Amino acid sequence: MKRIGILSDTHSYLDESIFKFFEECDEIWHAGDIGDRFVTDSLEDVRALRAVYGNIDSLELRKKYPENQIFTLEGVKVLITHIGGYPGRYTSRVKKILKEENIDLYVCGHSHILKVMHDPELDLLHINPGAAGMTGFHKMRTAIRFTIGGPEKISNLQVIELGERTQKRSN
Repeated sequence: MKRIGILSDTHSYLDESIFKFFEECDEIWHAGDIGDRFVTDSLEDVRALRAVYGNIDSLELRKKYPENQIFTLEGVKVLITHIGGYPGRYTSRVKKILKEENIDLYVCGHSHILKVMHDPELDLLHINPGAAGMTGFHKMRTAIRFTIGGPEKISNLQVIELGERTQKRSN
């Protein structure tokens, strides 16, 4: 079993309290809209990092991180991407991947809306950790951690509220 920390939509901002929240994690997953490389560099300094690029990310970040991460960890097949929708409202690109790859855990960002949902049609768990950065329309900055593996596959899921977003929405 491994502990995983997930965040998304940092938009070049990294709250120092995230390091304490992810302290017991074995890996950190970033679901896109990183913003600045210092975010991923800082996360990589403390834990193994899996990341995907988002729609605001530079060519430099797009070269370093893929659009999709598909892998199996502790017997759970995972898809991480930035834009892809949620159960009942997937993009056609993501729905095709979910079906063809038989994904157990689907992680995305982009909406800035914290969501954890079971998809009974595809029998998978969808996680969007919300937005951890200061840019966007969200009111509260959030991140998630959980345990992967074992008989329940996903357990001990916890959300952290990192504080209110204090900057105005960007266009």
